Amino acid sequence: MDFSEVIGNQHLKSHLIKTVANGRIPHAQLFSGNNGSGLLPMALAYASELLCRQFEKDSPEYIQCKNKVSRLIHPDLHFVFPVNTNDEVKKNAVSDNYAEAWRNFVLDNPYGSLFEWLQSIGIENKQGNISKFEAEQISKKLSLKSFEGGYKVMIIWMAEHMNIECSNKILKLIEEPSDKTVLLLLAEKEGQIITTIHSRCQKLNFPLLSEADIAQGLMKNEEISESLSVQVARRSRGDYNKALHLLNETGEDEVFEKWFIAWVRTAFRAKGNKGAINNLLDWSDELAKQGRETQKKFLSYCIEIFRQALLKNYQADGLLYFESRDKSFSLTKFSPFVHQNNIFEIASALEDASYHIERNGNGKIIFTDLSIKLTRLIHISE
Repeated sequence: MDFSEVIGNQHLKSHLIKTVANGRIPHAQLFSGNNGSGLLPMALAYASELLCRQFEKDSPEYIQCKNKVSRLIHPDLHFVFPVNTNDEVKKNAVSDNYAEAWRNFVLDNPYGSLFEWLQSIGIENKQGNISKFEAEQISKKLSLKSFEGGYKVMIIWMAEHMNIECSNKILKLIEEPSDKTVLLLLAEKEGQIITTIHSRCQKLNFPLLSEADIAQGLMKNEEISESLSVQVARRSRGDYNKALHLLNETGEDEVFEKWFIAWVRTAFRAKGNKGAINNLLDWSDELAKQGRETQKKFLSYCIEIFRQALLKNYQADGLLYFESRDKSFSLTKFSPFVHQNNIFEIASALEDASYHIERNGNGKIIFTDLSIKLTRLIHISE
């Protein structure tokens, strides 16, 4: 992948190209932001520049190098990403166990999410992690000499999923880097990376993509009309991967919407209604059966819909994108129940629930508690 193929973020492209041209290349860098903003595509384009710069541009060697990077088979380009055990990998799962699946996943859509990656390898009901066994593999790979005599590049995707043991081993590599070795840590939640690593990396923040950049990318890559691309870009919230889902009407939003509508309607009726409370408990049971990544994504979805309702309540229609597939649900009618007196508590309750899910809390207890809180909060007067 070349920089010309990366959507938007021109200022970041210029910065990275300049560092390569000047030979001032930090050995440890942290790319932080939403994955749909292009963290992985930018890292791949940067890796391509680093690995192929030793060859004269447009020479047979240069073209061959570029082709190997674009197919993700360059011997000096290494990847680490969250994994877990499955039916084939029974224990001590590491990225190498899923190398072929990873190549297919990235080549299909480098803007794909962690949840989609875990789905692709059949472990969406588990949490992906980067373990101490992975750290051992990283140390071995980076201790070897460069195969082609130039740089070695290690891309750690979703680096916030490194556990403490792995993080401590990676820290040693950052403090004592090998010659011509570049570590690129990509993270959506940089706050979860240990401070000692965070402070030793040069950080690049990736903002959400502009609607214009997403629309242009859709027209170029998906060959759709300008009017459709603009409409999809507006609803995508700066996330190119979200735009692709909206374009193809795929993903989990339809299921999430169904769960959300059932939840808020039941919570509204539950005040003083024992039957509705039982329905809330049933709803909590259903959510507790889902995989943890699905639960976390659903909670993020709920936060966004409550924000949309708040914007509608205060007539900020220019910022709205939500369109319900269920015609019986109206954001206009729902929005008066989301206002300045309850939105902060609602958002806090959802974020707390996501935090506890992340730390392997009991799903049934978490969602039951959340539902009871919503029953109270949704009845607070403006």
